[in-house]
Amino acid sequence: MPIWLDVAIRVLAVVVAFLTLPLIVGQAEHKVMAHMQGRLGPMYAGAFHGWAQLVADGVKFVQKEDITPRSADRAVFRLAPVIALLPYLVVLLVIPLGPHGLVAQKLDIGLFFVLAVVGVGVVAVLMAAWSSANKYALLGGLRAAAQLLGYELPFILSALSVAMAAGTLSLSGIVEAWRPWWLLWQLPAMLIFFTAGLAEIRRPPFDMPIADSELVFGYMTEYTGLRFAFFLLAEYVGIVVIAALTTVLFLGGWKGPFGLDAQLGWAWTLIKVFAVSFVVIWVRVSYPRLREDQLQRLCWLVLVPGALGQLVLTAAVKVAAGD
Repeated sequence: MPIWLDVAIRVLAVVVAFLTLPLIVGQAEHKVMAHMQGRLGPMYAGAFHGWAQLVADGVKFVQKEDITPRSADRAVFRLAPVIALLPYLVVLLVIPLGPHGLVAQKLDIGLFFVLAVVGVGVVAVLMAAWSSANKYALLGGLRAAAQLLGYELPFILSALSVAMAAGTLSLSGIVEAWRPWWLLWQLPAMLIFFTAGLAEIRRPPFDMPIADSELVFGYMTEYTGLRFAFFLLAEYVGIVVIAALTTVLFLGGWKGPFGLDAQLGWAWTLIKVFAVSFVVIWVRVSYPRLREDQLQRLCWLVLVPGALGQLVLTAAVKVAAGD
């Protein structure tokens, strides 16, 4: 197969995943929340089990008028939703779906690349907040910046723990080095990574930057129509990315039972990604929003020390093992 055709197929596959997986997660969230909270509305849009709820939401956003505030910095205001989406699309390029090179772009420093690109999200938030010329948007943007910059530290430290255990920064290499007993050994790192990941994508209970009871909708207050929908889509793509990274780093990626990794590796990966995504939705339903002081205290007094302690433990185990 020509190189250009191989690259085109891989990129097309990533784009299709980028456009479909978040919609599946969004539809699942409608149904899961409807069952958990007894919300009847999302169960009736459509003939069977409210299947058309997501379609109805999409039509609603398309019909809404796209308004740019008179005092806004128009170029920055319109570009911010695109910048919010772009990092997650780039990250999906390097996440392995299965063995034998089943990844759009294999990188030896894949984990370093992912952690660097995910951090770009704060730029989009600040662009939206500053360019909106709205005090509620600006306050939400500053809250988001404080939250994202703080939770970057435990997010990175917990990922480095499993990279140290595997002895590589390659995402495929980490999956190949993974062993089932790591579920216990790296469990604290996984919990820290998952929690910090929720804060990075500003999912409840870490949605203080868009607290509607205080800030209308934070840095998204002035956005309407499709631009607002792009921010929501970025949130759901973020769920897929965090779930995929948790799967690859801590849950063995494509490894599964029955010794059929070569044939069903991609299926095990997707099953784990959707299982972690379900937990993300479950957390949203189960916990109230954290106050700003609670949010920062959790980061600096719990997650950061825990991540550092896990790094020390991993280093001690590697030295004791003679690695």
